[in-house]
Amino acid sequence: MDASIVHENLRAISADFAAERRERQRRRELVAADFARLRDAGFLLTGVPVDHGGIWESVGASARPICEMLRTLAHGDSSVALVCAMHPAVLNFWMATEQAAAPFQKAWEEQRQSIFRNVRDGAWWGTIASEPGTAGDISKTKATARRDLSDGAYLLTGQKNFGSGSGITSYMITVAAPEGETAPDMFVLDMRGVRWDGSAGVTLTAAWDGHGMAATQSHAFSFKEFPVTRIAWPGQFRLIQENTGALTQCCFTAVIVGVTEVALETARQQVVPRGDSLRAYERVEWSKAELEGWLIQQAYEGVLRAMEAAQDTHLRALQAKTAIAELAESVLRRVCRVIGGGTFSRSSPFGYWLEDVRALGFLRPPWGLSYERLFAA
Repeated sequence: MDASIVHENLRAISADFAAERRERQRRRELVAADFARLRDAGFLLTGVPVDHGGIWESVGASARPICEMLRTLAHGDSSVALVCAMHPAVLNFWMATEQAAAPFQKAWEEQRQSIFRNVRDGAWWGTIASEPGTAGDISKTKATARRDLSDGAYLLTGQKNFGSGSGITSYMITVAAPEGETAPDMFVLDMRGVRWDGSAGVTLTAAWDGHGMAATQSHAFSFKEFPVTRIAWPGQFRLIQENTGALTQCCFTAVIVGVTEVALETARQQVVPRGDSLRAYERVEWSKAELEGWLIQQAYEGVLRAMEAAQDTHLRALQAKTAIAELAESVLRRVCRVIGGGTFSRSSPFGYWLEDVRALGFLRPPWGLSYERLFAA
């Protein structure tokens, strides 16, 4: 199976999702059967390199096909697409980093082999790195990881939120300060079959009830002495951020691009037939929505070309994500004004899409941190 075959499979699935749009937009939870279909379609292989039986080639070669898959999925179900975006984004560092510095190479390769094998066997990956009170900067983690008695094992304690895909993901990554160290590092949580009642060290503190991306199950949890595995090349948190940030932002952005596209196309079907009867204000708002939709396409294409050329990828991805976050929200506001008060109805898809696209501005890095980094760049 290659990337083109996977994408074709996803087009068919997304079309089925779109046919169920009204019911799906009212959901407040994920459905396991959706992810079984996506697994069988080959999507999990976006988290496995070609030489390990997957479809990942490199950041430059794989950014576009992966983003296009996510964009396609977002045409059918935005919440499912966003959860899917976490999978290649999380596994990116292991896929893109074949060599670790001595003396970690053997352990690093063993960890990579184990992860890729688990993914081929059907494991979904996600993230639960965010924490209350850190303003989206995961380097300011207050969570701790205490060494366990067994060699190499750690016990995680701390508050975490925005665990998108909770209940679907087999493994999640997080960030914590290792015992006796000041710098944070990355850890892996095995969430398979774990109860959320505190008996296993995991307590659900707040089920996700978001206005947008409502069915992502982005729950908040409290961890107490929960067993975790440290990344096999320790002390590389900054390198991980530098090497994975661009693709992560592209994946998130692709989802919002897909939502905006389907919203504009759906609106055209209502606006064009009554074009002659539109008031001047509505004509201006629609024209601006189309202009901003075009700008979104240019920004999206621009960042994908930057990824392919490996040119200023971190900055370009941040610029594209931030610009598209503002433009997408503006497009949906204008569309709602033109369509009219009917968009307030729960039978209309536009109000849901407006809240969904707002999510991009809050995804890592969120607004404040994004502009701080843009100004510094």
